[in-house]
Amino acid sequence: MNNGMEEQQVLATLNDLRTIRKRAHRILNLAKEDKLRYFAFHPEQMAPTASFILNVITKNYPALDVPYHSRWRHFEAGGINRIESLMAPLQYLNASERGKILYELAIISVLLDAGAGISWRYFEQDTGTYYVRSEGLALASLDLYRQGILSSVPEQPYRIDAQRLIEFKESDLRQGFQISTTNPLEGVSGRVALLNSLGTIIKEKTEYFGTHGRLGDFYTYVSSQAQQNTLAASALFEAVLNAFNRIWPARLTYQGISLGDVWVHTGLATNEPGSELMPFHKLSQWLTYSLIEPLEQAGIKVTDMDTLTGLPEYRNGGLLIDMGLLSLKDQELMHQTHEPSSELIVEWRALTVALLDELAQLIRQQLHKDAQSLPLAKILQGGTWEAGRQIAKQKREGGIPPLQIISDGTVF
Repeated sequence: MNNGMEEQQVLATLNDLRTIRKRAHRILNLAKEDKLRYFAFHPEQMAPTASFILNVITKNYPALDVPYHSRWRHFEAGGINRIESLMAPLQYLNASERGKILYELAIISVLLDAGAGISWRYFEQDTGTYYVRSEGLALASLDLYRQGILSSVPEQPYRIDAQRLIEFKESDLRQGFQISTTNPLEGVSGRVALLNSLGTIIKEKTEYFGTHGRLGDFYTYVSSQAQQNTLAASALFEAVLNAFNRIWPARLTYQGISLGDVWVHTGLATNEPGSELMPFHKLSQWLTYSLIEPLEQAGIKVTDMDTLTGLPEYRNGGLLIDMGLLSLKDQELMHQTHEPSSELIVEWRALTVALLDELAQLIRQQLHKDAQSLPLAKILQGGTWEAGRQIAKQKREGGIPPLQIISDGTVF
């Protein structure tokens, strides 16, 4: 195989959802053999962890009518259906135009959704309530969208244009997200850089975003990929990855190509080129999960949901540590902050992906469900993310995660 073909093969492998699962489970197998450098695995905690998650699911959703895990849930903070209120006056628009609005809101909100840190909070004027973390970020991005700050057409506030994204400044984010010295948000410059980069690719990648420079036209592209009103989740993920891959900061590269949310774990290395690389594509998957509902509302069925993986972020991963399913071999590392690129964090995230699969199986068995009736997206929502948040609150003031990661606003 010549170098060019080999390079393309490595990149295609790293962009394949199956690779995320396969390599994550290889790291879990190393944990089961006690061959990992940082984490020990405690299989006796599998059943208690599954039971804890199951209790959270049945308490929150006694009829098991669990929605998908996605950004849309955070817009419902406080039990308020804000999206229904947003869309109610827009019913005169056709399904395609409504889809464009929902896609713009989801995309912008996901890109601004990395960890907020422990000090930031957002005051929602309509309810007179403070919200923190994911809910606060969601409501801040919703208000930013409703105010038309990212639209170039004054009479159409509900649109996002490339030029406005390119011009977006840190001062705009600070004002919109109520950031100050007493209300600091992590990764401000990283978030702004993401939005600026998004503006650039909307202009450049016309095959995905059309020629009008509008972010919402990605909905037009995605819906055009459906056949007989059906679209595979893996096809949606592929569209997301190909459309947005150039907005991420340049970190690890392969043959000069930036890889995004892909990292090195030496335990994976074989003689195969690129074998030591562990892909996660967490924000791309979070975005994919969040783009499913607008399609289904428009009558497009998304199939094979479980090709997407569990999300390797601090709520799901924190649950595994806090339940004693995983423990650090060196407890001193609990008191340090870690770069996302550190092998410890890569190991933690890979174990999270693999163990969410195994826990999902246990939960389905107890509920007499299968992957079709209770997909991973519902277990995450029901589910692991909320369970991780609850146990973090029990164990640490402010509900901070058990491991502290240095955030640039684009990974977690």
